[in-house]
Amino acid sequence: MEGKKVVVTGGAGFIGSNLVKAIYKNNEVDVVDSMRTGKESNLPRAAAGKGFKLFRDDARNIGLHCSDSEIIFHMGSYSSSKMYGEKPSLVGETLSVMMSVLEYARKYDSAVILASSASVYNGIAPPHREDATLRVRSLSGEANIASERLGKLYSDMYGMDIAAMRLFSVYGFGETSKGEYANPVSQFIWAVKSRMHPIVYGDGSQRRDFVFVSDVVNALMKAVGHRGFDIFNVGTGQNYSLNELLEKIYKQHGSAAKPRYEDIPVKNYLVETLADTTKASEILGFRAEVSLDQGISMLLGK
Repeated sequence: MEGKKVVVTGGAGFIGSNLVKAIYKNNEVDVVDSMRTGKESNLPRAAAGKGFKLFRDDARNIGLHCSDSEIIFHMGSYSSSKMYGEKPSLVGETLSVMMSVLEYARKYDSAVILASSASVYNGIAPPHREDATLRVRSLSGEANIASERLGKLYSDMYGMDIAAMRLFSVYGFGETSKGEYANPVSQFIWAVKSRMHPIVYGDGSQRRDFVFVSDVVNALMKAVGHRGFDIFNVGTGQNYSLNELLEKIYKQHGSAAKPRYEDIPVKNYLVETLADTTKASEILGFRAEVSLDQGISMLLGK
C-alpha cells in the first residue's frame, strides 16, 4: 500500500498505532484520536513532517480535520467488554462515531476498513464463521453488530466499499496505554516480569484465539481494495485456555508466581473464541504468521 491518503481513527491506540507505523512512510496519514486509551508516545517519532498529522479529538469530528481521504481505517471503537459494562452509554457513542465516519466516507468516496470484534460470536459454538447467525448477548457485541449493520446499509445504499474485520484476541507491542483493558497475554507478562501474581478471571478454562498485532495490521492492509461490503475474521484458527497461556509464559520466563483467581467482572462472559480463517485466507490471502509461543517470546524480549 503506497501513495494513499489515509485516516486512522484511534491511531494513537494499541492496534491503530501499530498500523500507523506500518504505513506512514509510504502514505499521507491523518490520525484522529481522543487519547482516552491512546498515547502520543505510541506513534513513530520520525513521523512529523512526513505527511503525518495527529488531531487530538473525538472521531465524531473527523470532518473538521480531514478531507479527500481515500481510505479510512476506523480503529477508534471501544474494544473491551469491561469498558461497556462500566459505561453502557458507550454503545451510543460507538454508533455515533460510526455514523460520522460513514458520512465522511460517503462525502469523499472513501473506502472504510472497520475494526469489529469476535465479541459478536458470544453464545455461538466455535469455530466461528462469518456467516453465523448472531445473537446479541452483551453491550460490546451489540455495539459491534450494529456498527457492521450500518456499514452494510451504507454499502448497499451508496455503493461504498466497507470491510468489517472481526478481530479476535489481539496482543502485542504498544498495549500499555490500555492498562487494565489490555489483552490477558500482555497483562500476564507484565505481572510475571514485575514479580506479581497474574490475575485470572474465572477458573482459567476459558479459551481465546490469540492473534499478534503485526498479523492484524497485515490483515487490515490486505482488506484495502476489496469491493462492496464484506466481513472477515482476523485470528489464527487456534485457541488456548488462560491456564495454558500462563504455562507458556512461565515456561519461557521461568517465573513460579502462582495466579490469583477472581470472579468474572462482566455478565454474559464470552467463554471461547476460535476463528474460522478460511474466508480471509481465500479472499484476502491472509494467514496469521506469529504463533502464541513466538509472540510471548517477542514480548519477553527474547
